[in-house]
Amino acid sequence: MTAGAKNIMSFLDEEVSALEREGRRITLRILQGGQDPVSVVDGKRVVNLTSNNYLAFTTHPKVKAAAKAAIDRYGVGTAAVRSIIGTMDIHQTLEERLARFKGTQASLVFQSGFATNVALCQSLMTSDQDLLVSDELNHASIIDGGRLAKSARKIYPHKDMRALEAVLSSPEARKARRRMVVTDGVFSMDGDIAPLPAIQDLADKYDAFVMVDDAHASGVLGKNGAGTPSHFGLTDRTQIQIGTLSKAVAAIGGYVAGAQSLRDYLVSTARPFLFSSSHPPSVTATCLAVLDILESEPSHIERLWKNAEHFKRGLKALGFDTGASETPITPVMVGDTSKAKRFSQRLFEEGVFALAIGFPTVGKGKERLRTIVSAGHTYGDLETALKAFAKVGKELGIV
Repeated sequence: MTAGAKNIMSFLDEEVSALEREGRRITLRILQGGQDPVSVVDGKRVVNLTSNNYLAFTTHPKVKAAAKAAIDRYGVGTAAVRSIIGTMDIHQTLEERLARFKGTQASLVFQSGFATNVALCQSLMTSDQDLLVSDELNHASIIDGGRLAKSARKIYPHKDMRALEAVLSSPEARKARRRMVVTDGVFSMDGDIAPLPAIQDLADKYDAFVMVDDAHASGVLGKNGAGTPSHFGLTDRTQIQIGTLSKAVAAIGGYVAGAQSLRDYLVSTARPFLFSSSHPPSVTATCLAVLDILESEPSHIERLWKNAEHFKRGLKALGFDTGASETPITPVMVGDTSKAKRFSQRLFEEGVFALAIGFPTVGKGKERLRTIVSAGHTYGDLETALKAFAKVGKELGIV
């Protein structure tokens, strides 16, 4: 840029400074090596309590071998969208397997869980005569999907079934052409489970259909990790099941499972599906290998839950508030953004990586650390983490 020329992008410096002042600027941590229960982050070896690698499958030998074999057979990528020539036989095999796994007629894979939620909201809620009804703590991808939908939107207080019924029974809802109730299966910040039976009953009563985002329930809840509809015995009633392939399945992507007609419709209308290249064969093979393990080796999910219960009990015994958690996602409530960040930093110095979550990701007064244990953690790892929590919690006056 010549001397005296105006920097038309200088507003970005101002925006970054504002983020810094508000405590919202994110500095990326660098993972050096595999996504392991004990990892090297920014050059320091730490007990990893931040990963979505629930079942420790990212480095599982069978999974790695499947990915390598797929590269040898199919190459490294597809170089095409699914609707042209980007659908390989391995993609079709995965979708058939996912449908059987979820207990549905069909499934369709998308590039990410975020893209899946956006696609469903945008593709199904296509008129201002439609109504999308959403829990206030649903994931950001559902919020953004709702914004892209052409329908009216109503938000009900978290897990408040009286409020949900008030929405569904309202004149606006009764006049709607379509009514869709959307909920997370497991809520990502608090680790609590949606009251799906009550939601499904209300939806049935008022002629609505239900979409469940099972990002944090896939591989965690239900038979072989099939998710919340399986967990509650609602597989045959819940119309739309969303899952991810990037958390317990340890790869990347998302999928929808439901009726064959739903798949057929989305193949022709869902913009994230139509305008994104398909998954590399190695990713698809990884997912197939994980499904094999989930269906044949239940010990991984059993160990995940034993570890989660052990760690949760330990935190409570130390005097920490773990909120409403019912799953391996366990918040440690702090109630102040700066203190939560200090807590996280001091834990890191003590050899534990636990992420601080502050406003506006969570409401003011609900700032916390979010911890996630995995099946790969040993009791020794968890005891190391609990000792660090005890030391730093006392130091900061949290317990």
